[in-house]
Amino acid sequence: MKSGCISREVKKQGAISRHVGIFKNSPVHKSGIRKSKTSRWRATALILLNLLMIAHIIQWRVMGKTISPIEPSETMHTLQQGAINAGFIFFALAILATLIFGRFVCGWGCHILALQDFCAWMLKKIGLTPKPFRSRLLVYVPLLGALYMFVWPTAYKFFSSPEHGPLIPKFTNHLVTTNFWATFPSVSVAIPFLFICGFMTVYFLGQKGFCTYACPYGGFFGLADKLSPGKIRVTDACNQCGHCTATCTSNVLVHAEVKQYGMVVDPGCMKCMDCVSVCPNDALYFGFGKPTLLVPKSNAIKKNYSVTWPEEVIGALVFLGSFLAVRGVYGLVPFLMALGCATITTFLTLKTWRLLGANELSFYRFNLKSSGRIRKVGWGFAAFAVVWIGLNAHSGWVRYHEYEGDRAFQKLQIPDELALAQTNPAPWLSPIDRESIPKGKKHFQASSNFGLFVNAEALPKLAWFEYLSGDAEQSVALLSQAAAHQQGEAKALSLYYRGTILNRLGHYEQARTSLDAALAERADLILAQQEKGESLWQLDRKEEAISVWSDAVQRNARLVLANNQLAGAERSLGRFEEAIAHEKQADQFTPDNPLYHWMIGLRLQHLGMNELAEKHFQRAIQLDPGFETRR
Repeated sequence: MKSGCISREVKKQGAISRHVGIFKNSPVHKSGIRKSKTSRWRATALILLNLLMIAHIIQWRVMGKTISPIEPSETMHTLQQGAINAGFIFFALAILATLIFGRFVCGWGCHILALQDFCAWMLKKIGLTPKPFRSRLLVYVPLLGALYMFVWPTAYKFFSSPEHGPLIPKFTNHLVTTNFWATFPSVSVAIPFLFICGFMTVYFLGQKGFCTYACPYGGFFGLADKLSPGKIRVTDACNQCGHCTATCTSNVLVHAEVKQYGMVVDPGCMKCMDCVSVCPNDALYFGFGKPTLLVPKSNAIKKNYSVTWPEEVIGALVFLGSFLAVRGVYGLVPFLMALGCATITTFLTLKTWRLLGANELSFYRFNLKSSGRIRKVGWGFAAFAVVWIGLNAHSGWVRYHEYEGDRAFQKLQIPDELALAQTNPAPWLSPIDRESIPKGKKHFQASSNFGLFVNAEALPKLAWFEYLSGDAEQSVALLSQAAAHQQGEAKALSLYYRGTILNRLGHYEQARTSLDAALAERADLILAQQEKGESLWQLDRKEEAISVWSDAVQRNARLVLANNQLAGAERSLGRFEEAIAHEKQADQFTPDNPLYHWMIGLRLQHLGMNELAEKHFQRAIQLDPGFETRR
């Protein structure tokens, strides 16, 4: 053994056993590798990062407003809506820094990586060192994910409707927010998200499994690293002991790359500096020089992959199927969580396939199959894999029905205002509406009846299909169920539609209660104010109704319906000057559209304001004589 292969500390302890090695050409046991000094500094930095995140949330809860989330995903709102936020600034600075110093932000400033390191540390405490899963095709998932998140929306806007607006939106300041958690999943989703993208990816795919095969931000950081002059480099003191590769948790063949290129060129290197710290000859260092793109490519380094090419193709198809199956299912699973689930599904599928076909198979220290016989632990692994893959398949079935229901919903042509103008919207349904309603109901009912969770996004759509098909009572029940599982604006809208339908059914007190609840969620929901005024008017609380409508008009003077309602109310109470003023204001902003006039007429007729209603009916007939047949 070369003396340079042994650290100074180990030399004092004596010779190292030769019969156990890390690499085929290295007899050095991992216990002969000195401990990394930078790992403590990195752990401190990551712990401090998480403490700052907690402090950020606490500050928002106490003060009511704070700096917008410092999260790269917020960049999507900047690119699509022009909303400059803290996340966009952080992501831009991080990529700029990576172009100079290499991919160090991932290793020293990512909370998901901190979670993976913590999970790996816990596994090591019980004697399980995470084993890396190496795939040729799945390594492209992060880059594809990044392009989908940050490039595709702009490209789609350019190719689909370039005439509808500027490709680059007008930028606005969104550095401070009062709704910090608006773009984050709920706690009920965040906990399984952290478990899947943390513990499970580490256990099945290796310590940096999520970074390697799922993280879309890493896709851009990896590209920037190829252009960076900052690299882990080597001196002539290196004697290829392999300590650096044994220590690396990013699946980088450090010893082979520094021998071939004089530096680490793998974009997966996160500059954690562990390899530099454990080098027994202090041969590695961080320095500047040629970037990866200027280094001639070589096939001298042969990487060992965990799967064959046929398995790679099957794995890629499984990954795609799993991703499509779980992404957005029940309106719960976010993009990153779907990527993490898909990587685990791919691993379990390929491992189970090998379990069935191989004579010998192990996983960590567990012997799954020996001499062609599946062991108890192997059956346990297979059972877990079948349950996991089965849940993916079930999610795919539910997601299919949700998708088809959404398609039918998007095809609806009847305006909400017209449909809600009377109890029976059937006369206003187009042939496309009549075809889409039963399809949408069928698919949403299937996803609701057989789903494992409530889809709070799909329930209001199913409620709308029920209302359009003539079952207003069922629509009200579904909207109540949806509101019980919603928060914020979504809950306010469900309660608003519920209150509106209850008004049409004549249940005015229940309608008022529902509309008050909607306004408690969103005080600026003027549509709910208009409907609340109708409830109060029908309950003979006329002055209260006028007050509510007046407040709505003060907030937005262009409200045609509210101005007409005020005009009719003031006229019925003998306040003709006020009535004329509101009527003129309403006429000023009323579009000359027969459907719109007919809708206004129906709403006023429902309130007993017949004289004003007749005016709008007659105007609708003047614009389209065919409306005479609807009287």
